[in-house]
Amino acid sequence: MKLLYGTGNTAKLGAMQRWLAGLDLEIVGLNAMSGNLPQVMETGNTPLDNARQKALAYHDAFGLPVFSCDSGLYFEGVPEDVQPGVHVRTVNGKYLTDNEMLLYYSNLAKKYGPLKARYQNAICLVLDAEHIFESMDNSLGGEPFLITAVPHSRVLHEGFPLDSLSIDLKTGKYFYDLEERFRDEVAVGDGFVEFFRSALCLPAEK
Repeated sequence: MKLLYGTGNTAKLGAMQRWLAGLDLEIVGLNAMSGNLPQVMETGNTPLDNARQKALAYHDAFGLPVFSCDSGLYFEGVPEDVQPGVHVRTVNGKYLTDNEMLLYYSNLAKKYGPLKARYQNAICLVLDAEHIFESMDNSLGGEPFLITAVPHSRVLHEGFPLDSLSIDLKTGKYFYDLEERFRDEVAVGDGFVEFFRSALCLPAEK
């Protein structure tokens, strides 16, 4: 079955393709589509709101089965007015580049100390107007990790800039230094596999 993943982020597309490789799915991204892409404002208050907005817009535009994801980033011990939530890349109305994200979050960690963080993830799958599946279950979220004030010495992980500030609590390593499959776990957890298996009535892996 062919599914359109409503993202232009090639790093996220690759992570999803690898994580769902055991399922009988062909997953393509927005870069495989011709024509003008709809501009989705992502005005929701939760990751699920935004995932739904994107999935419905891309389904209307291309008429294909499509799923979209969205994430919120949440820190322990910071004031509510600096809690990223669904606005991970948008600060004070400005959409941040990868390098601007690195500077902004490293400065937060300098101000408040190493930040214990967790992603809350959501997904919306639109097969047709009558078959829409969505979830923001805790199983979709990643494990807690730390945001540090000291960036990794190497270049950015394009598409996942916070990997250069994020530290795995179990190993003490930057996400940048983790093997690919461990980095994928941050972006795509086991809950996504179960979501697709249930929604599409796919058999368990042999």
